[in-house]
Amino acid sequence: MRLLTITMTAACLLTPLLCQKSSDPFIGRWDITVTAGTSVYPDWLEVGQNGSALNVRIQPRGGSVRPVKEARIEESHLILTLNPGTMWDVTVDGDRLSGVQKRADKVTAQLAGARAPELNRKPPKAWTKPEPLFNGKDLTGWEPDNPKTNHWVASDGVLLNESKGANLRSVRKFDDFKLHIEFNCPDDGNSGIYLRGRYELQVEYVPEGREDRYHMMGSIYGMVAPTVDVPRRPGTWESFDVTLVGRRVTIVRDGVKTIDNQEIAGITGGAIDAHEGESGPFYFQGDHTGGMMYRNITISVPKK
Repeated sequence: MRLLTITMTAACLLTPLLCQKSSDPFIGRWDITVTAGTSVYPDWLEVGQNGSALNVRIQPRGGSVRPVKEARIEESHLILTLNPGTMWDVTVDGDRLSGVQKRADKVTAQLAGARAPELNRKPPKAWTKPEPLFNGKDLTGWEPDNPKTNHWVASDGVLLNESKGANLRSVRKFDDFKLHIEFNCPDDGNSGIYLRGRYELQVEYVPEGREDRYHMMGSIYGMVAPTVDVPRRPGTWESFDVTLVGRRVTIVRDGVKTIDNQEIAGITGGAIDAHEGESGPFYFQGDHTGGMMYRNITISVPKK
């Protein structure tokens, strides 16, 4: 039995390791679908190697990406201890991963995964003219994920989530794009703008000091931190201009470039699925707090 233990290295040190050729079939990033009874949801796994040590991160269904407490390889199986009493046992066949989740030796879910696509695309030579995604009058082109708990309303050019409830998705789906959006986040408000429905651009004004840079306003939640500070302005209108090409994102907040062509390693908590190679919708998180407002939502796509 070959035993490899996890080391708690920073995410920035892990990424280069994934670019190195390795004979270990587990090394790399994996888009995973978890099936637990009638519940189906996405997860994401990153396995790196530094000498004889494994560096493993997982993005669970919710929350933020985090290191795996313990990882070891037993013959052809990768065994991951996610938390006390919960573990994954997975194997790899080419670019496919499969396995089970167990708790106290009882199988609680089936795991099926595919090697995450590189999405290494060049920026387009030209973009289309910006067009509105929100008509300012009603929810045409948008749909709640749970109509019974929907509190999103539209009037006078503003999209408002009146109280905590459903998330709101665009009917249209996109690959690469330039997004302009204006937002008004109340003090202690918490929402998010999901790019392709998989990568959360954090929108929050919780009390200062509660969130680190990877979870603050303008971050790609848990994955990419802003490198420039912009003053807090709860209760006022602000803007994001977001360019996403493949995995690489650039964010301009109120005219200040805060993230410059950085890679998004994988999906974030709350993603609609783990199919990163596919187009996806925008969606606004509405299940945390009410009071969020959005307006002047426009989109440009690569010109054909």
